[in-house]
Amino acid sequence: MTTLEFDGIPFDPVTALAGESRERVDGVPARRTDPGSAGTQTSSLSPYSDGAPAGGAVEDPALSGTRSGEPRTDGAAARAAGPLAEIRSGVVAAHRAALSAQLVMQRAVWQRALRRSGGMPEADAAADPRFGGLARHGVDPETTNEPAGIPAGRTAAESAFKPLARTDRTHLDRAALLRLTEGDLSGVFGPAHRRSGIEAAARAAGSTSLALTEVTAIELYGGSGNGSVTARFDGDPRAAAMQTAEVFALYLGMPLVLSGSSLVTECAGTVAGVTSGTITLTVTALDLVPRPHVTGAARVAGAEGALDVTVTVVERPGGGVGPGEVSEGSLLNEFHMAHLARGDQAIAMGPEFAEYTGVRATRLPTGGLLLVDRVLGFDGRRGNLDSASYTTEYDSPADSWYYGDTANESMPHFVYMETSLQAALLMGYYAGPTLTQPGATLSLRNLGGTATVLRQMDLRDKTIRQSSRLLSTTVLPGSSLQTFDYTLSVDGEPFYTGETMFGYFSDEALANQTGLDAGRPAPTWLAQHPDAPVRTIDVAARRADPLAPLCARRTLALIDQVEVVDGGGRYEAGYLHSLREIDPADWYFARHFHLDPVIPGSLGVESVIHAIQEWMLDAGFAGTIGDPVFRIPADRTFTWRYRGQFLPTDGTVELEVHIKEIHRGPRGVTVVADGSLWKPGLRIYELIDLAVELVERKER
Repeated sequence: MTTLEFDGIPFDPVTALAGESRERVDGVPARRTDPGSAGTQTSSLSPYSDGAPAGGAVEDPALSGTRSGEPRTDGAAARAAGPLAEIRSGVVAAHRAALSAQLVMQRAVWQRALRRSGGMPEADAAADPRFGGLARHGVDPETTNEPAGIPAGRTAAESAFKPLARTDRTHLDRAALLRLTEGDLSGVFGPAHRRSGIEAAARAAGSTSLALTEVTAIELYGGSGNGSVTARFDGDPRAAAMQTAEVFALYLGMPLVLSGSSLVTECAGTVAGVTSGTITLTVTALDLVPRPHVTGAARVAGAEGALDVTVTVVERPGGGVGPGEVSEGSLLNEFHMAHLARGDQAIAMGPEFAEYTGVRATRLPTGGLLLVDRVLGFDGRRGNLDSASYTTEYDSPADSWYYGDTANESMPHFVYMETSLQAALLMGYYAGPTLTQPGATLSLRNLGGTATVLRQMDLRDKTIRQSSRLLSTTVLPGSSLQTFDYTLSVDGEPFYTGETMFGYFSDEALANQTGLDAGRPAPTWLAQHPDAPVRTIDVAARRADPLAPLCARRTLALIDQVEVVDGGGRYEAGYLHSLREIDPADWYFARHFHLDPVIPGSLGVESVIHAIQEWMLDAGFAGTIGDPVFRIPADRTFTWRYRGQFLPTDGTVELEVHIKEIHRGPRGVTVVADGSLWKPGLRIYELIDLAVELVERKER
């Protein structure tokens, strides 16, 4: 039996309705599609008013699962009252989370975000020619110490294109080029350029005679940050320009997302008076939407003029590009993920989802926050919302931006959360809960969950396999709830597991936000103790020192200072407080989500972790450790609840941390804490038993 707990109510999504056929909530039947459910139920509950009915903060006993005059039902009482009472308590409590987002304000924010990003967030990669777009992320390029064409051991910009296959080969002789004209990608670039179920048909120089004699350098992040190719040629410079772009597209593995695909290349411009020499392609744009493509400008050394070239990967004539149509080995791949994030939803999910293209709807994040790559298997079917299991994958390259920006030894905590939650929501959406309410505009929000690191490991250059299960779907007017569990593994060894709940909510459901406290005032501990002695940790000043160790930087610079009350807080072990202004131009709004910008909840969790890390360093815990590193402790279950969202217009993010436990061991220190986050006047995130470990680095 899988039991989730939300708002203190144990909730078994699989069997909670077994034996119950019909019940009324708030006087209106509620429809539910759960295994074992024998009836159809509906509800008129306001989905996002935690502890309060729509339109007010006064708690209705009928909504809280209690009778008039009785206390709120706790987990034990709910179980004693029977399965239906338990499920009703859990679902209703989760369903009342407050997400106040006025539609008119949202639309203004979307329009402003689109104007700021030029309508295409991925264009950020060229925003700063030296640093692959870091300036667009609020980062001073002068302090990054990262030259164009990031060298080995450095990390890519968050906006950088993620190759579909990796290779160490950056020099190609004539023989290797001839093999590329025959479509032998894996023979030239290595086994990563071969995928099961993908027919390798794309080849270089398919429409021209091979003019290149040698490729002397391929730089993944060269030129303006999107990549570059330098080659020698003998013959037509237009053919040479086209072939350098084709080589780069093949180097990136672009044909691997469309089986049997070919390259279509276009060239404009002139270079006169040369028939041989050195040609350099500077890539100006690359993307998977609407089809995989590379665009660049080619110049011949010593010659005037330039050639603008675009190479596009196109499907085989008459071939489909929807789910299950591009490969025999997977249902969805990186091509579909890009379309689900910001492209054609009919391509990503199937023709039933065409109405969601170009409008606010459920989407994956974009850019460097897109953390799921492929769906290998799905044992459910469209329209069956009862249950399903599925397997997805995410490749985590060693040069991923988050490895360079985190204070952790390896992957930061928010990536664990995001990659697992994205895998869950992806196939929950694919099952079709929104299709039960045609014409409705529904926004996806995570409501909470629990997660545990089973074992610590370095995830650089690993493929993470996510095994997830859809446990239940509850459909209510204007909204739906889905519960999942998941396990992440590498090479067959599980390392992370958890359970979560997502909700799909209409504009009406999003219009009443009362947070975690039913709209009642919930001041911070510091506000309730104005005379507490406070000292300040200047995080921004420490971050300004490029040599400062164990410091989150650039895109993960989420806090600037931490106020500390030694011995304060709920547990009298220490209290932390931080307040940060929201800039509507903050990088993550363009990523999360397209047309529906909100701060990722996982980055809220990450900001609390950063406050704890800075306090641990300030407290001197690293002083007795020779080579200290931050890690996520194993075997400690962490719980989170979200009952609201941070919009670009919300002004501030405020957080507090109550230090709960400090454990000292032979290799270092582990701190366990509880935390909360506020938007102005409303507490919307709660974190329980969040743990941070500062220990001696292990020899690998």
